[in-house]
This record gives sequence, structure tokens and C-alpha cells, in this order.
Amino acid sequence: MFNRLRYLTSGESHGRALVCIIDGLPSNLKLLPEDINRDLARRQKGYGRGGRMKIETDSAQILSGVRGGKTLGSPVSLIINNRDWENWQEIMDPEKPPLAAFKIDGREKQVTRPRPGHADLTGALKYGHRDLRNVLERSSARETAARVAVGAIAKKFLSEFGIRVLSHVTEIGGAGLKMNEHKAQLTDLKTFEDVFTKAEASEVRCHDRKAEKRIIAKIKDAMKRGDTLGGVFEIIISGVPAGLGSYSQWDRKLEARLSYAVMGIQAIKGVEIGAGFEMARNPGSHGMDEIYYRAQGAKRRQTKKNPPETAGGFYRKTNNAGGIEGGMSNGMPIIVRAAMKPIPTLRSPLSSVDINSKKKFKAAYERSDTCAVPAASVIGEAVAAQVIADSFLEKFGGDSMDEISRNYENYLEQMMKF
Repeated sequence: MFNRLRYLTSGESHGRALVCIIDGLPSNLKLLPEDINRDLARRQKGYGRGGRMKIETDSAQILSGVRGGKTLGSPVSLIINNRDWENWQEIMDPEKPPLAAFKIDGREKQVTRPRPGHADLTGALKYGHRDLRNVLERSSARETAARVAVGAIAKKFLSEFGIRVLSHVTEIGGAGLKMNEHKAQLTDLKTFEDVFTKAEASEVRCHDRKAEKRIIAKIKDAMKRGDTLGGVFEIIISGVPAGLGSYSQWDRKLEARLSYAVMGIQAIKGVEIGAGFEMARNPGSHGMDEIYYRAQGAKRRQTKKNPPETAGGFYRKTNNAGGIEGGMSNGMPIIVRAAMKPIPTLRSPLSSVDINSKKKFKAAYERSDTCAVPAASVIGEAVAAQVIADSFLEKFGGDSMDEISRNYENYLEQMMKF
């Protein structure tokens, strides 16, 4: 899927560390650990998070590909140590087999009861594991910390060209924003900035204080019942020039690549672009974004401080398409919405069957969250940023920041003359 900016992650939830390698970054991009750690900290916040967040304080260490605070153009490798590793060494040691005892300090050495809604059973069948821990350790959402680290680097790159990737929560457990009113505002850059600023100050990453109170009440109720909640979050990408992606092949369409990346986040079950499913319910006369034109004076040309949403040239007054038409960015803000299912690990567990004895049991409980939608929105930013950065590099090429900047400036000049 990724053509220019590729990455791999590795590591188990309770293993020694998470590791990732990013290939394709240009040289001379300013990059420091704090650029990454800022988003790692954001991922760990949110009302309804579990005990793991009290143990881990994620920070990334840059191992290679950066010198003197700037990328070299070679692969960048990162490591995020798991602080909880100290408590799990006897169970997760890569070399020594686990001790014979069935439990160590109250934790099961071997897990044989698959949890409904998790990868446990299907993963065991696929890979031939009799210990479900071999599945749940890697399928855990703990892995997303590595993707957030990669996404933070992608966001740092995009910021050099005036592109911002923001997110906020629209609903949790059925409580949230009045979406008809909210969707009507999806063309205003100032509105996006205001939404993001307020969301960052919210425990549930919701910018509307009345909706925030309704959401927190829902989470509190779920906590009392030993239940979990899912929800919906929205990613807004501003400053994207027209022309990223392509109509020429299905797998080069920008909305397809964004959907693929967002659906790859654990527990995501649905993705829509722009007005999404609402467009399917309305006639075409209500769903298309009419095209207008304004003269492009020198002061209106697209730059870092004057993004495509406010620059001269072709524009739309509505944004039902969510910034993508025909598989390509059209210069309007890109809007991606994702639905996250409730976390399937419950304190009041559901019925399951032991894979060895085949007897009915209540599914095993691993320490978990009541709600992780606010964290998922930060992860959504990360994977969306990776796609946009990859598409940007695919379009404008170059091995250094200077070369890419020249190519980008030439493209903007070309669009001015169209």
C-alpha cells in the first residue's frame, strides 16, 4: 500500500519493547524525540482508560537515521520500552520456556479460554497455538504505540508544508454531538482549529462541553456494570493540495488508502469519508459540492500560511465529498470518520469454550479499558498522516527536504497558471 514511506512494527504487549523502522523519509527533516513523545502521551490519555496507562509512560528512543536532530535519508529506527516487562519476564522471556506453575503472581502462564470479539481463537487456529497468549500479545492494541510514533514523524514532515492532521471524538456509547449541525461546518478552517483546541482540553476529546458530560455519564455507568463502550471519532486533515492520489488505479485512490489504514486500527469496524452514508440517503442534487472560482492575486497564492482552503482558484462552498473526488484530494479539508466497537475484554466476561477441554467457561479477563475511543482518535491521526505523507512524497518526490520543497513550489505555480 505504501509506495514511498514504508514502515514495520514489532513487539508484544508485555514483551521487552516495541520497535519500528521507517524507510523513505527525506534527509534534513528536523526531528527530535519530543516530536514523537508528545503524541505518545496523547494516546495514553482519556476518561475510561485502564490500569496499564498508570504503569506505562511511553517515550521513544531514536536508534538510527537521525544525526544532530535531522534525518539522514536512511531508515529511521525507534524503540519504545515496555515498563511492565519487569513484571512479565518469566512469562514472556524469548529464550526460556515459562515455569511449570500454571500461575505466576496471580497471572495465568497459559491462556486457553478465548475471549469473544478478540483474535484469540481464530489466531490459535491459524497459527496452531495451544497457548492463546501467543496470539493476544501481538494482536493487542498496545502495538498502536509504535504506529503513533511513526505517525508523529509523518505529521512533523507534513507540517513543513502547512498540512495539519487533527482529530476529535463525536460520540461514545450513543451520546455525543448533533452531527447534522457539526457536518454543516466542515468547510471552515478556523472552526477546525477551535474544535481541536477544545478537544485537546477534554477528558474524552469532545469539543462540546454538554456532549462531553453526556459521554462521561455513559462511561461511568459502563464502569459500574463491568461493561465497555465504543464510539466514533473524526479526523480532519487541512492544507492538503489538490492532486494527491489518483483515479487511474483502484489501489491508488486516496480514500481507499485512508480507509485501509484506518480500518487497520484494532477494533475499528467502519469508515466514512465526508458525508459518507448520509450521501447515500439523499439525492445527487443535495450531495454534490458545486465548484466556484476566485481570482488568484499574489497574496492569495497557496503557501504554508495560506492553505488551499483559503487560497485563490477553484473552490467549493460545501464539503460533502470530504476533500476527495475521483480518488484524489481536491484542495478542501479531508474528513475521515471511524466507528470503533466496544472493547471485547469485559470485567463481566462472556461465555466461551476452553480450547483444550472444550468445556464451557467465562472468558479470561486481561487488564483493559472501559473506553478507548479518545485514544483511538489519536491513533487515527497517526495512520492518516502516514497515508498523506506517503501520497505527498509519491507526488512530489525528492530525497531531501529542499528538493521536495522546490518540487512542491513548482506545482503550486503550475496550479496558479491553470
